[in-house]
Amino acid sequence: MKRIFIVFLVCLMYSQSYGQKPRARDLGVPFVGVTGEFNAITDVKGVEVGYSTIISGNGENIIGKGPVRTGVTAIFPRGKAKKFSPVYANWYSLNGNGEMTGTTWVTESGFLETPVMITNTNSVGTVRQAVLKWFVDTDWYSGENWWYTYPVVAETYDGFLNDIYGFHVKEKHVLEAIENSSSGKIAEGNVGGGTGMMCLGFKGGTGTSSRVIKIKEATYTVGAIVQSNFGAKRNLSIAGVPVGIELKDTLNYNYKAPPKSRRQEGDGSIIVVVATDAPLLPHQLKRIAQRIPLGIGIVGGRGSNGSGDIFLAFSTANENAFNRDETSTVKSISNDQITPIFEATVQAVEEAIINAMVAAETMEGINGNTAYALPHDLLIKTLKKYNRIKK
Repeated sequence: MKRIFIVFLVCLMYSQSYGQKPRARDLGVPFVGVTGEFNAITDVKGVEVGYSTIISGNGENIIGKGPVRTGVTAIFPRGKAKKFSPVYANWYSLNGNGEMTGTTWVTESGFLETPVMITNTNSVGTVRQAVLKWFVDTDWYSGENWWYTYPVVAETYDGFLNDIYGFHVKEKHVLEAIENSSSGKIAEGNVGGGTGMMCLGFKGGTGTSSRVIKIKEATYTVGAIVQSNFGAKRNLSIAGVPVGIELKDTLNYNYKAPPKSRRQEGDGSIIVVVATDAPLLPHQLKRIAQRIPLGIGIVGGRGSNGSGDIFLAFSTANENAFNRDETSTVKSISNDQITPIFEATVQAVEEAIINAMVAAETMEGINGNTAYALPHDLLIKTLKKYNRIKK
């Protein structure tokens, strides 16, 4: 009984500390722009995020048994309780060595009709199927007898830490991510679809950030969430400092028995979802999505040949824009007013990536392969060296 209590206490302490992980700003990393209350995509009213994190096993990889280091992320533009409530949206791909399903209809229709799900490369089909079933079971389309839908499911590859060919993501994990979706503070690092990801020479994962801006008399929020799994260590830049070069001799990845792969340094992927409450039309949201690579480039992304860099932007404004039977009246800010939203997007994406790396913890996966966390103490020391943090 005593042993059980000790294990429980350790798990409780881990759970509590997990929710209190430092973020980039906590370490003193300087960023431009004003954040929302939670500095997260959930600062955009109505947006909910949920995770299912799957971690089990250690040692030699046995296909179908593990070790498992993967998961699912769910993003609901207007919350799961709202059910079918399309938002204006559009998408963009910097380099298309990856997948985001449903995007052809997003472009064609101008609407995102479903949640956005993010997982690992080999689990896209499972997640898509599970979401479709959930639509049926919950009457997502609100009593319509005839409907069609194209779930949006994106991926990045976690096969260096995860038994990716064991297909461990199941319907129950998709439902868990959906049911766990909520507003407010959200976890970062080794969570959800980002569990087994690596970034710019260190452990990567899930990260988020937001910006609050004013355009004339109106105040708007822009939020970003990333599943970050890209880039070469030599290109890592934080607050304008060549951190990757400065930390070139620190541990980053240790592949004791890597899977067969043509992976080159810098390969990987990043999925980014940007949300805003600013009233934007689909063609304007395309412009927002096209600015996302600028934020990635600031931290060291180069859109390498082996990278799937795929982005989606949506607006929660114009709630009544979607109507099958009636003509809708919508609002839109002018193109001459849109630049502050471009800037907020770039800033939020940059910080979300660094937040993912700061929150991520060292992870050992299949065959002892290990991705090491960005060392906070050395990061702070390096930023002080370049006078980016006051001594």
